[in-house]
Amino acid sequence: MTKLGKRTVAIREGIDRKKLYGVEEAIKLVKERAKAKFDETVEVAFNLGVDPRHADQMVRGVVNLPNGTGRTVRVAVFAKDAKAEEAKKAGADIVGAEDLVEIVQSGKIEFDRVIATPDMMPLVGRLGKILGPRNLMPNPKVGTVTPDVAGAVKAAKGGAVEFRVEKAGILHAGVGKASFSEQALLENIKAFADAVNKAKPAGAKGTYVKRVAVSSTMGPGVHVDPSSVH
Repeated sequence: MTKLGKRTVAIREGIDRKKLYGVEEAIKLVKERAKAKFDETVEVAFNLGVDPRHADQMVRGVVNLPNGTGRTVRVAVFAKDAKAEEAKKAGADIVGAEDLVEIVQSGKIEFDRVIATPDMMPLVGRLGKILGPRNLMPNPKVGTVTPDVAGAVKAAKGGAVEFRVEKAGILHAGVGKASFSEQALLENIKAFADAVNKAKPAGAKGTYVKRVAVSSTMGPGVHVDPSSVH
C-alpha cells in the first residue's frame, strides 16, 4: 500500500460512511483528522432539493460568519474619485476603473472578491466572460454592487461568505480553519445553514436540505444529520 493510501485509510478510520452524525460530533471528527502540514479549511456542503436551471429555484446569498473565515480575502473595487478613496481607506487591495478593467483583461486576477459602485457596472459588464465563470461578478443581491463600498470591503474582509448553488443542487463554502475551536466552527456552520434556509427559493418543492457534509481540505467528508445544523 502506498504512503498516501495508508494516510487515507488512517484518517477515514472511525468514520461510519453510512451514519448521519450530529454536527458537533462531525466537527470533532473533522478537526481530529486535519493532520496536513498547513491549516486546513473546514468546508460544509449542502445537497439541496432544487434545480438551479430554473430561475425560481436559484439559491444564492451572502452570510457574515460570526468568527470569520480564517483566510485573508483580497478585495478589488471598481470605483472612481471619492468612492475610490473610501474603498482604499476601508482596506481594499486594488481599486480602479478603466485601468482595473485592463488588468483583469490581461488575466492578472489576484483577488478573491469584486465590489463595484452602481455607476461602474456598464464597465464591469464587459468583464462578464472573465469574472462570471470564477464567481467574481459583482451582484446587488449579495451586496457587492453598492454605493457603500467601505461597508462592503469591511464585510468581505471580516468574514462575509458568498454562496451560490451549482448545477446538481450542491452548495458549498469554507466556514473556517481546522485551528478554530469546535465552538467557533459550530457557530459559523449554524450561521451558514441559517442563511441557506432563509435563501430558500419560491420554486423549491419537497425536501429543501437533503444532505449535509462537513470536511477539511485533505480529510474525508463526514455526513451530518441536517436537523442538527438548525
